[in-house]
Order: sequence, then C-alpha cells, then structure tokens
Amino acid sequence: MYVAVKGGEKAIENAHNWLSEIRRGDVNVPNLEIDQIKEQLTLSVERVMSEGSLYDTDLAALAIKQSRGDLIEAIFLIRAYRTTLPRFGTSPPIKTEDMVCMRRISATYKDIPGKQKLGPTFDYTHRLLDFSLLAEGNIPKAEKRKVLKEKIPHVLRFLNKEGLIQKEKNNNYQPKDITRNPLEFPANRSERLQSLSRADEGFLLALAYSTQRGYARNHAFVGELRIGYVKVKYNIPELDIEIDIAEIIVTECESVNQFQGSKKTPAQFTRGYGLTFGQLERKAVSMALVDRALRWKEIGEEFVGAPAQDEEFVLSHCDNIQATGFLEHLKLPHYVDFQSELELVRRIRKEYEKNK
Repeated sequence: MYVAVKGGEKAIENAHNWLSEIRRGDVNVPNLEIDQIKEQLTLSVERVMSEGSLYDTDLAALAIKQSRGDLIEAIFLIRAYRTTLPRFGTSPPIKTEDMVCMRRISATYKDIPGKQKLGPTFDYTHRLLDFSLLAEGNIPKAEKRKVLKEKIPHVLRFLNKEGLIQKEKNNNYQPKDITRNPLEFPANRSERLQSLSRADEGFLLALAYSTQRGYARNHAFVGELRIGYVKVKYNIPELDIEIDIAEIIVTECESVNQFQGSKKTPAQFTRGYGLTFGQLERKAVSMALVDRALRWKEIGEEFVGAPAQDEEFVLSHCDNIQATGFLEHLKLPHYVDFQSELELVRRIRKEYEKNK
C-alpha cells in the first residue's frame, strides 16, 4: 500500500543545505573563484557552453562551480537559464574561412597553404602525470605563440577543384531552431547538425568509434581541423548596417570519407562536418563522422542497420539533458507503480504454485 512521505519540505531544505556544505568543502582551503575556473578549466567551460547552447564563459564557469564539477548538471543549468533570455534577432552564418587560427591541421595533405599549425594540444604529450603542477612553478613559454591571421582557404577546396569530392548544396531554406521547435522526423541536415552540436560528447564519441569499426562501413580521414577566433555579426534592420557583436572561439572539422559511386555519380569522396563552441576536438571530429553516417540516404548508400545510420536512434538519444531527465526520474517515488507490479508477480506465482 502507498505510504505518504511526511516532512518532505524540511528534508529537501536539509538536503540543499548539505549540498552547499559539501560543495564548499574544507573552509580552510581558499574558495574556488569563477575566474580560476574560466581561465584554467577552459575545456570544461567550453563543453558546457557547446552542449548548453550558450556562449558565455562566466556563466558556464558559474554553472560548473554550482554543480560541483558535474558537467551534465552544469549544462542543465545553462540550458535552463537560456530559456529565460529574449531573442532579438538572428546573426548571419559565421565565416570560418576568415577564422584567425590558433590550431590548424590536416591528415590528408602534408603541405597546405597557411601551413600546419599544431597549436595548444595534448596530441603530442606523453600522458604522464606532471607532479610539478602540485607546486606553483614557472610555466614554459612557447617560442611563437602567434595565431594565423591571414585568410586561410579550406583544405577540401583542392579536392573540390578536381571534382573529387561531393559538393555541398545550398538549399537556401530558413533553418528551424530546434531549441524552440520540437525535432521532427525525418530531419533535414540543419536540424541534424544542430542536434549533434548539442549532443553529449561521450555518446557521439562512441557512435563515431562504431563507424570506424565497421558499423556503417565508413572510413574517414580528417581533411581539416581548425580552431580559432571568428566574428559574430548582426544586421540592424532599422539602419541597414552589419556590425560585429562578438568574437568567439570555435572548432571546425571536415572529414573526407570513401564512396564507391553509383550509376548516376562517379566515384568520389564524401564529407562529414562538425562545428562546436570552444576547443572541443573530440566532439567536432565525432560530429563529422556521425554526420557523414547519417547522410547515407542522400548519398545513395545502402542502409546496413548500423546505429550511427539510424537518424531517429541517434538524434533521440544524443541529448544528455533529455537522457538525464528520464534516467533520474527513476529516483523519484514510484511506490504505487511498484506495489502494482509486486501484486501482479505475487498473483502469477500463486497461480504457478496452484498449477504445478
């Protein structure tokens, strides 16, 4: 039978107070400042901004502090705050060809215009614990910490010139904002890319890995990965002028994928695309691989039943906030539901014993 829970409000208040105490930790240790999180935990801040769909380093750092470092909880806080913000307009697409690059590499060409620039990355580290970080020490300075300021063409333009890669189509349709309109299936590519950009990094990483292990028969190369600063512009209709309103860091990845061709299309390479806030390389590369897997129908490939090819499966399960909400509701009281299940099992067992 259902037993009412008494004293719920006081218990919840005590839980909140205890949470605040645990979050603060030892009061003899200096309090963690927002600027420290923003400046020293940049990759966490940038993941929260990307999956929270709000570019604000201060708010992302605050959310990380409030959530005790639980990034999904921090993303939840940012998304909830985002819903309270008014929308006064839409900016035109950012121009990544004008990006001021601090990192730019290609795995398909060794020598590229603008050169390879390794930038700040863990790729070439030895993955050994650096115990010098336990003490305040001198930070080694890079010799040339300059960003590439000249206009750098995208690497895949070279394949474009020879007609060796699928050309992107400009559909000229107004993108639907999936943060304000529910996602419907089948989704167009704009909606898919929006979903993947907000998707959980770990989920996308697993799907991307599955495509490399044969679940979609889709081998990929990183045509180009670039990270840097781009300007966000806004058109003021009343004045008919376009102004710069922000400069943000983004990561862009274009993958080059195999395609055997068809009766109508000669053999050529195909593309996958990923774009995220901040320096989120795993996320951008994973996004590009999954984007390519989801394009099987428009490219004319066979559906082989791979999870990464299934649009409804991928887009319905990639959102960590939606997944968290459904998962964590299991922790709420289900006394009545369980009692009904319990009575059903008891009745079935009685019938079983009677007929044995």
